[in-house]
Amino acid sequence: MASHFRSTERQGSEDAERQLDVIVSEAAPQEGAPSPDDTGAFLAAATVGSEDAPEPESPEAVHVVTASESEGAPEQPERSSVYAALSGDDAPAVSRTGTPTVSFKNVTLIYPAQPNKPALDDVSLDIYPGEFVFVVGHSGSGKSSLLRLITRELRASSGQVIVAGQDLTKMRNKKVPYLRRQIGTVYQDFKLLPDKTVYENVAFALECIGKPRSVIKAQVPEVLRLVGLAERMQHFPDQLSGGEQQRVSVARAMVNRPPLLVCDEPTGNLDPAISLGIMKLLDLINRAGTTVVMATHDREMVDSMRKRVIALEAGHVVRDQERGGYGYYGAL
Repeated sequence: MASHFRSTERQGSEDAERQLDVIVSEAAPQEGAPSPDDTGAFLAAATVGSEDAPEPESPEAVHVVTASESEGAPEQPERSSVYAALSGDDAPAVSRTGTPTVSFKNVTLIYPAQPNKPALDDVSLDIYPGEFVFVVGHSGSGKSSLLRLITRELRASSGQVIVAGQDLTKMRNKKVPYLRRQIGTVYQDFKLLPDKTVYENVAFALECIGKPRSVIKAQVPEVLRLVGLAERMQHFPDQLSGGEQQRVSVARAMVNRPPLLVCDEPTGNLDPAISLGIMKLLDLINRAGTTVVMATHDREMVDSMRKRVIALEAGHVVRDQERGGYGYYGAL
């Protein structure tokens, strides 16, 4: 299954690993901590460059706005934001050819409690390997429902949801755990186990998929070092700040080197400075080749990072823009 996620066109380097170490340099790694051979492979960043293009005017048509279509569009004013350093200007180019990582084909989702108000209505979109995609819109627009279809927490009422080359609408329940081994998930409320230490919370993700003890002992300290928590391994969640708890959540999601990372409002409860650290982690995980799909209400983050934006309104895709901004959805 994993082969469906991987892009064979991305060229590897060690740049992402070095950048990630800079982000967490304030947390020195534990002396003697193991460093598994596959860490470098996971963190190898794509280095294919792309020329900067002026931001296109935001169309309301359901259409991916390409760089060529944006030529001649007025340049947007500079934004003063804590996220400005994460602008996608130097992000590697993503080839939208081959098999998409995620594909929605005329997907409708109806909850039994609201049969006349679909949560998603005839949604079609493709997300390709290596993309970083923001999903935005009003509360209740269908953002979380879309993510839950990707992880097969929900089954579409009609249409096709294809992930890793498999149609999730036809997938038997017994096969769902195998799919989820290829998907990391980061939640707004962290979902950490309160009676387990930081190390045990991250190790639990590997134990559930049957990884041997030797692999767990090697990978867990390494991934905690990468997110700056090497010195917090034996702490419990209630001994950590909100930002530290979210970093544990990110570590748990990435410890199995998933090719797809799904994030549901991961910075919703954090202040901007802490959110910046989380977004730096997610940005570099993406640059290392992992596809990231993130639902958010953070207007400033989306406007500054200039990633692909999919906007939902009342269950419909109303905008799909390559280097988009948040748009205007009122105070949320």
